[in-house]
Amino acid sequence: MFNDRYDLTQAVIEGRKTITRRIIKAPKRINGQEINGFIVCKDIATQEITGIYARDYNGASIEDCEILPRYDFGETVAVAQSYADCGNMPDYDLDEDGYPIMPRKSGFFNKMFVRADLMPHQIRITCIRIERLQEISDEDCMKEGIRYIPEIGKFYFEDVLRESGFYFDTPREAFAALIDKVSGRGTWDRNPYVVVYQFELVK
Repeated sequence: MFNDRYDLTQAVIEGRKTITRRIIKAPKRINGQEINGFIVCKDIATQEITGIYARDYNGASIEDCEILPRYDFGETVAVAQSYADCGNMPDYDLDEDGYPIMPRKSGFFNKMFVRADLMPHQIRITCIRIERLQEISDEDCMKEGIRYIPEIGKFYFEDVLRESGFYFDTPREAFAALIDKVSGRGTWDRNPYVVVYQFELVK
């Protein structure tokens, strides 16, 4: 599921966005045990992240409670769109005038309630890694859906709702502002650990 207001769903469909970062959050409970955040384990020699494990209220890692990415390498995932946007729609009952009767939780305008098998676009996960948010490269900023306007030498992303855009001098500045819009003010400054999914559009 990608953000529609900032044109990210369309960026995926057009092939302009091929990477997404998702903030790592620990669940409140695992196997009935209360969780208080997570611990990031690194290789001493290389400092590469080797795993993320749930932490108890004493600050210790919980054995056999590794926090894994939601998606797997090679997995194919549907790109969520409302039925109104994608043109596909399940068989709803019709009213007396022949119009479909929308259930209370209808995916006609809300993509939270759509069926994956009716989505016309899918992506395949081609790479997964874990890093701090601010470790992003300029190249990856562009792969996150940031655009460049050579005529004015600016990087930008759109606000579809307001029919306007935000313009910046560097792709990093643009992405920092975008992630704060999508994930909440202050996200960039907090510099959380994120799962980086690289993907390709397969349909």
